[in-house]
Amino acid sequence: MKRLSPILIVFIFLACNEKVNKDSIKEHPNLILTIKAVNSMRASLGEISLFDQSVEEIRAQVDAEIEFGIEVPIPKDLAGGYTHERHKTNFFTMQKAGVLFQITAEEKYAIYIRDMLLKYAEMWPTIGKHPAEKSYARGKLFWQCLNDANWLVYTSQGYDCIYDWLDGQTREKLNKELFRPYAEYISVENPQFFNRIHNHSTWGNAAVGMIGLVIGDKELVNWSLYGLDIEVPGDIVKDNDGGTIQIDGQKEAGFLAQIDHSFSPDGYYTEGPYYQRYAIYPFLVFAQGLANKMPELDILNYRNGLLLKAVGALINQTNSKGEFFPINDAQKGMSLASRELVYAVSMAYYYGGNDTGLLSIIKGQNRVPLNDSGLAAAKAIEEGKAKKYVYKSIELSDGASGNEGGIGILRSDDLTLVMKYAKHGMGHGHFDRLGFLLYDETGEVIQDYGSARWVNIEHKDGGGYLKENHSWAKETIAHNTLVINKDSHFNGNVKEADKTSGTPYYFTVDSQVQIVSAQEINAYKNIEMQRTMAMVGIKELEKPLVIDLFSVQAPEGSRYDLPLYYIGEFMSSNQKFKANNNLIPMGKESGYQHLWAEAQVDVNGGIYNMTWFNKKKFYSVTSTIESGDTMILARIGANDPNFNLRRDPSVIHRRTAGNTLFANLYEIHGGYDYSSERPLNLFSSIANLKVIYQSSEFVVIQFQLKSGEEYQFSFSLKDNNETNMHSVESSTGKVEWQGTYDFKTINN
Repeated sequence: MKRLSPILIVFIFLACNEKVNKDSIKEHPNLILTIKAVNSMRASLGEISLFDQSVEEIRAQVDAEIEFGIEVPIPKDLAGGYTHERHKTNFFTMQKAGVLFQITAEEKYAIYIRDMLLKYAEMWPTIGKHPAEKSYARGKLFWQCLNDANWLVYTSQGYDCIYDWLDGQTREKLNKELFRPYAEYISVENPQFFNRIHNHSTWGNAAVGMIGLVIGDKELVNWSLYGLDIEVPGDIVKDNDGGTIQIDGQKEAGFLAQIDHSFSPDGYYTEGPYYQRYAIYPFLVFAQGLANKMPELDILNYRNGLLLKAVGALINQTNSKGEFFPINDAQKGMSLASRELVYAVSMAYYYGGNDTGLLSIIKGQNRVPLNDSGLAAAKAIEEGKAKKYVYKSIELSDGASGNEGGIGILRSDDLTLVMKYAKHGMGHGHFDRLGFLLYDETGEVIQDYGSARWVNIEHKDGGGYLKENHSWAKETIAHNTLVINKDSHFNGNVKEADKTSGTPYYFTVDSQVQIVSAQEINAYKNIEMQRTMAMVGIKELEKPLVIDLFSVQAPEGSRYDLPLYYIGEFMSSNQKFKANNNLIPMGKESGYQHLWAEAQVDVNGGIYNMTWFNKKKFYSVTSTIESGDTMILARIGANDPNFNLRRDPSVIHRRTAGNTLFANLYEIHGGYDYSSERPLNLFSSIANLKVIYQSSEFVVIQFQLKSGEEYQFSFSLKDNNETNMHSVESSTGKVEWQGTYDFKTINN
């Protein structure tokens, strides 16, 4: 045997040693987790209770799935079905297992992800499009590309965590046979999904970009950031809720365009808070990956730090229970406890200046994401830095430039009023310009229906949107706003509604009076509407009083319906209703086909008053009435053979007139103690309400309490200059004031 020379031995040793050193240099994780963050988390184990608790909760979930075993079924079900939920559980588990592998260094977690991914790599080329033909962009693992994108967003994180642990052959197989084809499917093979400005496309952009960052595929990253170099032709396609949507050819697409066009400068998302909550995760998780991998983009400061500002906007679109306002298509009950907000709030704290008010929200969430932002938040809470988050009255603009309507939020203690005059919200929008919601500490007082959908509940059309979402939930009569001549706003045409927005007119907050006022001139041809809502503190009342003035300029003979969807049980009214024993639907279309008229009364006298009861409290509405007005007690549920709709009550104020004003007061009062069976302050404190002046320019109302105090509210509908003087000759004499409004006592 020929012996090697000493020089050759040294060369081989150095070469081998160089290879060992090179292989031992870890480049992953570098997407959401970084090696530095992993080291910090490992060093902190056992020292920070909330972080430790979060680790153990996730460990229990992942260990249970490992014990269950790997299952990658052939896709066949809609949302809520077994195969859908199994693939969904798989991607959540892989993401969590990847983090656990990095924190604990236990190989069982890496093995689980590897074996799962190899199963998917084996199945992927053998399956075609999902068999369910309900979506405009059918997925492969799921019934829509949206869910396929969800899979890739989460799975890419787990893959990043085991990337350096895998052998090169396995990595190459997964990259070429699973991840690159997967990314191509939800992008170049489905451009109508990928190249849009929409929450669906945000998920698609993030998914393709994140896997591109993990596997080092620059082409995928470019697609994700800037969109495909094609123009999607405008077309009408089938939407996921069984209706149709218009997909316009996009001149701009990709992740950066999503940030440019989906948010206002205030961080409001045009599809509403429910979908902002859903989209905020891919926005932020991809942004964090870009911040780690492509710091030159400075993505977290893009548009003046808009993504982090959007988290604040989301938080402010919740009631006192932390539940999001159900504007547009929304399932009620979604809250700050959602997994998306657990990630988002900690990230906003860590990257947004360490606002200690956010820590109280994180503390309430009772878990943190297992990353550097979650660790920092948990550590700050452990150190006692959490302060109460202060919710304030705020106006959030809509539109990329902030000049396309918005929403006004008035708050006083636990009372929250929301008025909507934003853009339509694209396919998820509702025809509800100038609609409003009212909450107190118990929850809803005056509600918005939200969407007609039972998310992930298979009984109800597989968990997707129900046909009643179009025929009821989106229609104007389903909301607390004015319906004219029985037609929905914009005649129910989404494309027309998307062209315009409401117009903010006035927003002010002081110690006694808070006001939001907005105009709508496009919902009906040649009709102008303006709603002005005020929350006023009155010392004689338990809670602030809400003043609601809805002014309309319309042709004589117009028929108005103004619904009020109250939560609770009808108690009494100062008018005698006639009950209908034989119920018939209130109409044939525009949502009226889903309403029963249970009772009605042709009102007389000066006012209408009604009290209802809910959750141990009493609520009252007092309204001015005109000759010929009718009040209708209605209930949802007509033409609903599958009982898809809630049987909620409403009272509808019907009037036939030309130019007119609807004036209402909403009052929260009293209570009922079930243990003692003792009611307190169960009747309204309002003795009288009257309109003493109304025109297209000014409105003046007066109301009197039963205790004798009398108040006057004056408002200028056209001139909001705070220095201008106004004077009108009312039915009670001359009324003068300076500025947009005046609120005062008049019998002292």
